[in-house]
Amino acid sequence: MKIFITGACGFIGSHLVEMLVKKNYKVKALTYYNPNNDIGCLKYINPKILDNLEIIQGDVRDNYFIKEASKGYDCIIHLAALIGIPYSYKSVSTYIETNINGTNNILNAVRENSIDKVVITSTSEVYGDPLVHPQTEDYWGNVNPIGPRACYDEGKRAAETLFFDYHRQHGLRIKVARLFNTYGPRMHPRDGRVVSNFVVSALSGTPLTVYGEGQQTRSFQYIDDLIEGLLALMHSPDEVTGPINLGNPGEFTIAELADLVIAQTGATGGIEYRPLPQDDPVRRQPDITKAKAILGWEPTIPLADGLERTIEYFRASLG
Repeated sequence: MKIFITGACGFIGSHLVEMLVKKNYKVKALTYYNPNNDIGCLKYINPKILDNLEIIQGDVRDNYFIKEASKGYDCIIHLAALIGIPYSYKSVSTYIETNINGTNNILNAVRENSIDKVVITSTSEVYGDPLVHPQTEDYWGNVNPIGPRACYDEGKRAAETLFFDYHRQHGLRIKVARLFNTYGPRMHPRDGRVVSNFVVSALSGTPLTVYGEGQQTRSFQYIDDLIEGLLALMHSPDEVTGPINLGNPGEFTIAELADLVIAQTGATGGIEYRPLPQDDPVRRQPDITKAKAILGWEPTIPLADGLERTIEYFRASLG
């Protein structure tokens, strides 16, 4: 199978590319164009396995480029998106152009090039501040459409809408994964995720920032577990369109996460408490009944073990 991957140079993308190449898939990895020729996390991939990998630079917002670059491929895995809630507060138009228009360009390419299937990584943010717990895929969510988080949340919801409209109207074979908080080696130290924020602060001797009293909960999924889930979804029968939750159902408060990071790093900077941001979800936990039943998948790596590997990576990369 020949696979075209967008967002390949990111945290999740580089792990997925590496796994697919190891499994002898022919992979074209699209990274965002920049004048410094930076290929991001792909630089960590062992050069001995690069025979089946082509790396190109471009932009999912360029409809013609995407159509031409994806010709001859059997599957597109669409990871390219601007991430990190804090950044969406300041760059609204770029989020819309990338996360919505870019997705539409991918779907047009799938249709015009008769590509067999297309997979997208959506997010648990589509559930907003959920009133149903744990969150099942048939829950429509509780998103404030005019709140400060809405640009990212609604962008991802719109991307899912586009996928299902193209499926209904044009018969595209689609697969939608809803990812819950994923962490692990190769995270960017300033990506806005709570795990990377805590680990970087702990290792640099600065206080960990906890919002509110830290009693809001999240479910943390190690990157290796996620990659196995995405591969299982990619290979699922055509009738499996999703959305399917991919996440670890272990639920932890942010305060518990902070304590665990401090214990594993030996940090001495303490914790700094700040006001809880507007619309910050109070609880977040995936129901993965569908993933277990349909994909035969469930995560296996406990938070403590995954954190240990993540901290080791940041110790090395931050010096």
